[in-house]
Amino acid sequence: MTSALTINPRVNPMRANPIRTFAGFAALLALMLAATPAAAQEAVYPPGSRIGLVPPPGMVTSKVFKGFEDPDTNSAILLSIMPATAYAEMDKTLNAETLKTQGLVLEKREPMRLNTGKAFVVVAKQTDDKTHYRKWLLVAAADDFTALVSVQIPEQAKAYTDNVVRAALATLSVRASVPDDEQLGLLPFKVGDLAGFHIESVLPGRALMLVDPPKDPSQGTLDARLIVAATPGGPSEPTDRPNFARLIFNEIAGIRNVQITMSEPLRMNGQAGYQTMAQAKDTGTGINIMVVQWLRFGTGGFIQMIGMGRADIWTDVLARLRTVRDSIDPK
Repeated sequence: MTSALTINPRVNPMRANPIRTFAGFAALLALMLAATPAAAQEAVYPPGSRIGLVPPPGMVTSKVFKGFEDPDTNSAILLSIMPATAYAEMDKTLNAETLKTQGLVLEKREPMRLNTGKAFVVVAKQTDDKTHYRKWLLVAAADDFTALVSVQIPEQAKAYTDNVVRAALATLSVRASVPDDEQLGLLPFKVGDLAGFHIESVLPGRALMLVDPPKDPSQGTLDARLIVAATPGGPSEPTDRPNFARLIFNEIAGIRNVQITMSEPLRMNGQAGYQTMAQAKDTGTGINIMVVQWLRFGTGGFIQMIGMGRADIWTDVLARLRTVRDSIDPK
């Protein structure tokens, strides 16, 4: 008599009942997936942010800041980054005494294991305008920066328990870079052609910096750069534009020994503008450079474009700067 646990070598279990076998495998797979729900969720990255996480149920990506919020309960998660050196400093100084100066009462501080590297979390309480808040601050070391995740939950928002918040913090993820299209989408103007320049930084709703890393490092830190900023205001009368252009050109930082070579009105994409060009020296390196400022006037504001490049390659740089300039349009 054969035991129920004995395998008959003459019977192939996969051929004996393939439907039952497949159904059993599917049930096992479903059980495994159900046991790890967090693994099936991907981190959400707010626009322009290199860090993201899986937000707690009830929170959505904020349209006001980099992070997540629940407007109905005034709950929020704010994501930010600091230099890599900030981790050691915060690890050393973030204690009960420091928090007390900020109006916070420390509950606990403890290390936290993350895939991104070493990290610690601080939990505190704060009373602000008669509202009691619980707050969490996650400080995490990444390869090239320190990630900060600040969580603010009113005590009456019972859905966001300590376990729920910690589960969200545990999903912190870091991406190597922010896609160009995503960064450009944060600006109040469109840029149709980067002309080979790289995005150095974006100030959401305001400005863009493009750079051209040096082909010869001995010639300085950059071959060229372009800053584009949308600013409200500006001269209302065309006769005031030359003086206005001169005044804000004089505010350009990082240049010295400036000699103006051109200053004249210029139409750009059908709109009134003003062009100023000069020879100068880079303050940091002393290298001879050329500088151009384009102002493009519109209704209620203007776009300022400041281009710089090494004097010995200026002809090529200027052509590329003009390509970017002519591809810019308000949204």
